[in-house]
Amino acid sequence: MTQKQACLIVDDEADIRELLVMTLERMDIDTYTASGVEDAKVLLKQRTYALCLTDMQMPDGTGLDLVNYIVEHHAGLPVAVITAHASADNAVSALKAGAFDYLSKPLSLKQLRPVIESALKLKPQNTATQAADTLEMIGNSEQMQYVRTMIAKLARSQAPVYISGESGSGKELAAKLIHKNSSRAEGAFIAVNCGAIPENLMESEFFGYKKGAFTGANQDKEGLFQAASGGTLFLDEVADLPLPMQVKLLRAIQEKKVRMVGGTAEDAVDVRIISATHKNLVDMMDTGQFRQDLYYRLNVIQLKMPALRERPSDIPLLADLLLTKLCNNLNMPIPSIDAAAQAHISRMPFLGNVRELENMLERALALCDGSTILVDDLGLDPTMPSYKASTKPASSNHANIAPSADINLPDYLEDVERRAIMQALEKTNQNKTQAAKLLGVSFRTLRYRLEKLGLAKENESDLEEDH
Repeated sequence: MTQKQACLIVDDEADIRELLVMTLERMDIDTYTASGVEDAKVLLKQRTYALCLTDMQMPDGTGLDLVNYIVEHHAGLPVAVITAHASADNAVSALKAGAFDYLSKPLSLKQLRPVIESALKLKPQNTATQAADTLEMIGNSEQMQYVRTMIAKLARSQAPVYISGESGSGKELAAKLIHKNSSRAEGAFIAVNCGAIPENLMESEFFGYKKGAFTGANQDKEGLFQAASGGTLFLDEVADLPLPMQVKLLRAIQEKKVRMVGGTAEDAVDVRIISATHKNLVDMMDTGQFRQDLYYRLNVIQLKMPALRERPSDIPLLADLLLTKLCNNLNMPIPSIDAAAQAHISRMPFLGNVRELENMLERALALCDGSTILVDDLGLDPTMPSYKASTKPASSNHANIAPSADINLPDYLEDVERRAIMQALEKTNQNKTQAAKLLGVSFRTLRYRLEKLGLAKENESDLEEDH
């Protein structure tokens, strides 16, 4: 007979303990109760638990004290903290300390059951299961080993994760791997580019709408939060959210409830939020473009994706694997990379990161003779800083990317950006929407950069048409 899983309930209020005991026993889970932190420590030494539910405020300590104790002495035991209504600071503090999730008072069974079920799906943590299935995150460098370790840890939590890094550095892949290795793996992974949704449609896209809410709303339609319930919602380019939507998103994350456009009732949603952007949110907070309270809600735990130029030792391995993938997709033999071409690739700064490397290899496949990729097949533009950097011997990992002494940094960066945009526009036959996608930015961002760099006037009609 399979032994039932056990849960430790810690709360100084008898009626809360009774409610939790009744709920868990209906789910066929054994329960053990403590009225304070010290009692809980005694019970933790007596047996193994699959989950701990603890109140935040108790006479002899706090839920945060208990979380810290469990992280230190009972690593791997998921802890869900029960906080006072709208006590966002306590919830964030608990998640940062290592809590699995949080619940707000008054307790709702619609919110309680999913948290319990998710926690019980976690496998016991040991040396065999500690490493997540992150083989898709390619690289043997110290930076990538750290990223894989972080993904394994983040997969064991429900805490919101903020992934920072340059465009093309693998932020969405990291989000997918966190989801894939978590207790939510059977649920949906919904990715949305926040910069691609028109501002007037954002609320209905995120929260859904009721029939008759506006012209054309002929039936109820669920939003992204409802679609991702039980799974993960990945908010890519979250910096592009307008301020009014930031307020609504903050409330949905704090309350774990959403209200459909045209609806009167709030619906509980069980969604883990992972967000990402290549922009600097701290700078945006300073200029009033991004809400501070939302930032701290999203950035409970941060994962920074390294730029490809910061891990040059991974470039040859990445090139081989990407080339294999491209050839398999095209059902063609895999050519070798000439030593000189490999040397060029290894010395390039790759301002577009892995995405730029993949685009280069795709171009080389089209230009090579089918058996060997030569330097000329890489399609390098001799006027581009990337080409100049790749033709210079590097004395250090960062020597490739510095501008020459007679060029100031802003001019150098603008030149790089201008050429990258022009190259993308040429590759997409001047289609701004496709060019933005190729560059890994939103259409709105591309339009702004075109105007700032003085490239918009000759293409104004095209811009309007694409928009």
